[in-house]
Amino acid sequence: MKTNSFYPVILTEQVAVSASFYKTHFGFEAVYEADWYVSLKMSQGSVSYELAILDASHHTIPAAYRSPVQGLILNFEVDDVDAEYRRLIIEEKLPLELELRDEEFGQRHFITCDPNGVLIDVIKIIPPSEVESAQYAENVWADGEEGGEA
Repeated sequence: MKTNSFYPVILTEQVAVSASFYKTHFGFEAVYEADWYVSLKMSQGSVSYELAILDASHHTIPAAYRSPVQGLILNFEVDDVDAEYRRLIIEEKLPLELELRDEEFGQRHFITCDPNGVLIDVIKIIPPSEVESAQYAENVWADGEEGGEA
């Protein structure tokens, strides 16, 4: 399969509120906007990321699946997770679902959520513990240059 694009679509009863949330807090811009669907894009240099918001009751969704999203986590890997914690949690007062912490498997992160209850995991990659580093397919930590500070 040759894929030209891949992006998550959040089914919601709050299309405008959800789109506004991602534009305000995460820098997305609308590239298509209707009352039932919003296509969002965030560009950083030559890299772009996409996210769509769709009315869960829209006729294009099979009837059995017309319900708001559940069980979804969006990961945002960033350079400075501490700065994002200050901005999103302390300054912008987004809900804190998991406190900022270091994980043995190689992440410093915190979790917040959007208006739909979609979890947003904001992550900085850090070196994993010696035990956890064995779980990686390749030892990217051998030279000590990947992932940032411990």
